[in-house]
Amino acid sequence: MKNRTMSVAGSFYPADTESIGEMIRRFNHILEQSQEAVWRYNTLVTYAVIVPHAGWVYSGFTANIAYRILAGSPVDTIVVIGPSHRVGFGGISVSDSDKYQTPLGDLNVDRDLVGLLQERFGVISYPQAHHEHSTEVQMPFIRHYFPEVKIVELVYGDCDPALIEPIISYLLQYQKYGVVISTDLSHFHPLHTANVIDQRCLSAVERIDTALLGEGCEACGIIGVEAMLLAAQKGNLESAVLDYRTSADASGETSRVVGYMSALFQEKLW
Repeated sequence: MKNRTMSVAGSFYPADTESIGEMIRRFNHILEQSQEAVWRYNTLVTYAVIVPHAGWVYSGFTANIAYRILAGSPVDTIVVIGPSHRVGFGGISVSDSDKYQTPLGDLNVDRDLVGLLQERFGVISYPQAHHEHSTEVQMPFIRHYFPEVKIVELVYGDCDPALIEPIISYLLQYQKYGVVISTDLSHFHPLHTANVIDQRCLSAVERIDTALLGEGCEACGIIGVEAMLLAAQKGNLESAVLDYRTSADASGETSRVVGYMSALFQEKLW
């Protein structure tokens, strides 16, 4: 049996159960100070979200909002899609592990779905790509909110968003799959500059407009974001940006910041 072991526990997120639970409780406590926000988030239903992947101290609050909403949907399997930061390769790789380790306990991999993605969409299995923080930092959130769910980890390298879109569109046909797109936004600009650049990404997501992504969005996971927007166009979905902030909100350092966004996609209500 192959296990995908943790590689960034203790740095990007806590390595023990108690600290993870404490952080998530704190995120939710802050969120619940706004009754208007709680009402809004409790009325939303989604099977597809965009979340950041920095250290939880910086981006965890933003990501947690999306997972809290996604937890209201009855999904059996969550597919996490993130960019490769460490290894250069072409295409989309799926982890061939049987279990995914987290400090809260292992997550089972949906081996049937892995096989289907390999056969139907030609995804490869490139083990070197799966020591990837963009996907790993999502797993403790998933284990906390969905203790029985199965997962599939997809990491992409140099590829066309049009290769990922059919996978997302296929999954969203069935209300048993959740899709998580992992990305941070701009990196290491002064705060004001980052806000301007990131607004282009936020606008692209809000309008489901792939052309806007090409007007200066610096998201490291822009390929996955564009694929999600293409799938939203195809599926006639609407979007909602849930939260935007930068690392300055946690650190106070405004000279070199990283931007973070969470968003969801849902069926149009009218």
